[in-house]
Amino acid sequence: MAGATAVGRRETLHRRGVRLEVFTIAWNVVEAVVAVGVGIAVGSVALVGFGVDSGIEVISAVALLWRLLKAGPHASVPEESAAERKALYLVAATFFLLALYILYEAVGALLSGEGPDSSTVALVLSVLSLLIMPILAYLKGKTGREMGSRALVADSKETWVCSYLSLALLLGVGLNVAFGWWWADPVGALAMLPVIVWQGWETLGEAREVEEDDDDD
Repeated sequence: MAGATAVGRRETLHRRGVRLEVFTIAWNVVEAVVAVGVGIAVGSVALVGFGVDSGIEVISAVALLWRLLKAGPHASVPEESAAERKALYLVAATFFLLALYILYEAVGALLSGEGPDSSTVALVLSVLSLLIMPILAYLKGKTGREMGSRALVADSKETWVCSYLSLALLLGVGLNVAFGWWWADPVGALAMLPVIVWQGWETLGEAREVEEDDDDD
């Protein structure tokens, strides 16, 4: 009876994880298309950048969806470890990709003296992202810990980072409009770089740890 309950719990967590990643992909694809499309049309660097960030989140979510579909609730330990390791490497790569993107965009904004766009689209997207991403990050983290999936927990941390960047964009737009502080948005994004790089290294270390455990076995 206890065994059947444990199996049922694994299946429930697996289905929840899949649904969370499917929603993440769908939401960020829409967000990326709208942000990049409108950003190009109105010449908004901030909106295009926001869309690029959403695209990076899609890559991370696709990696996690692949991991969940590759090694389901009934997968063997070797199958689960192999899928987990590959997903961790991919998520680590997206952390570093995100750091490079932020560095490029923020330094470029500071050098050009260009503040964030104050369009209605930028405000709506950042507010919606702030409403959705923290909930999504919390659910991913909770599900990942219950599943024992380091990759899903790492992906939840990247979703938290994206939530912070949405807040930075919203505050940057507001401070620029209210006080003319055009530098608030890029400085806020740069302040997040050490955390992003650290999370990338931590995720990379976890991937190597899983690989070493597999080699020992």
